[in-house]
Amino acid sequence: METTEWTASLISGAVAGLAVDISLFPVDTVKTRLQTKHGFLKSGGFRNLYTGIGPVVLGSAPGAAVFFTVYETAKTVFKQENQSKMATSFNSMFAACVGETAACGVRVPVELIKQRAQVGGGKGTFKIFVDILLSEGPFGMYRGYRSTVLREIPFSLVQFPIWEVLKKLAASPSEHTTPLQSALCGFISGGLAAAVTTPLDVAKTRIMLASKEETAASGKIFPVLLNIYRNEGIHALFLGVKPRVILISVGGFVFLGTYDLVKSFFTIK
Repeated sequence: METTEWTASLISGAVAGLAVDISLFPVDTVKTRLQTKHGFLKSGGFRNLYTGIGPVVLGSAPGAAVFFTVYETAKTVFKQENQSKMATSFNSMFAACVGETAACGVRVPVELIKQRAQVGGGKGTFKIFVDILLSEGPFGMYRGYRSTVLREIPFSLVQFPIWEVLKKLAASPSEHTTPLQSALCGFISGGLAAAVTTPLDVAKTRIMLASKEETAASGKIFPVLLNIYRNEGIHALFLGVKPRVILISVGGFVFLGTYDLVKSFFTIK
């Protein structure tokens, strides 16, 4: 990847991530509270919907920048001359998986502190950060890393190939896609991916919010899914699905539209 393209991906991803995370934060808070084992009202209801925004402001841009930089780099590295549409889709899927795995190194500590603040009844984010370090050590900041990656990879395997295909279908004869077209493609692909990966998101939330003594704190996603199914029923695996679909559909519109819009300001030859 050329330096200009690398810079474009870095800046575009950072701006896009910050735009979507700040604008849709209240919906994310509602979704998180719906997914807790204590229930929506006991976890805060509609009160203080911007609780936990601090670490998101700090970590959103770096996380998104890492993802898109790695994603675009991987697509370029593994792209072949005159590759088929199927090969292009597989290339996008693989690049998205690599990008998500790298970005989770930034996202997981942010997500952990954010979600605990969202349901913590007014507990400050710095206090949460200190509590994690004191009780679980530095590695405690990565509680839920595996479950987050296991959520993000299937999500990306659905979202990004669909996004790329829809953009090609919407493109003009010169293969140019406008930022608005890209945003609409992101809206559709994001909503579909959000719906099918909701159970993984519920499990990730439970793992991150579990106390140190609970079984879920081990971070093993499949036992958590099984436990939720046995004790709460299959509907519990889809807790928060409506706000999650809204969040990620609108988020996909803002995120991917902003990404292509900002990237269009760079001249890449």
